[in-house]
Amino acid sequence: MRLRIRDCREDRDITQKQLADYLRCDQSLYSKYERGERDVPLHVMIRLADYYGTSIDYLVGRTDEIKPYRRCVF
Repeated sequence: MRLRIRDCREDRDITQKQLADYLRCDQSLYSKYERGERDVPLHVMIRLADYYGTSIDYLVGRTDEIKPYRRCVF
């Protein structure tokens, strides 16, 4: 599976260091996420989806719809 986290970061001209600081992790760890050398934990994917204003499904390539889903209210 090819994650879109690198594409999203580059589209916004953000460095890996800037994003790693936002995520409170080391830049080298974030780089491994982008290269697929490490699995991205769910809590990190949630923060990335919130940061980019999209869904986790978009970030992991399950949909091409960049808009986030409407939240369901039960």
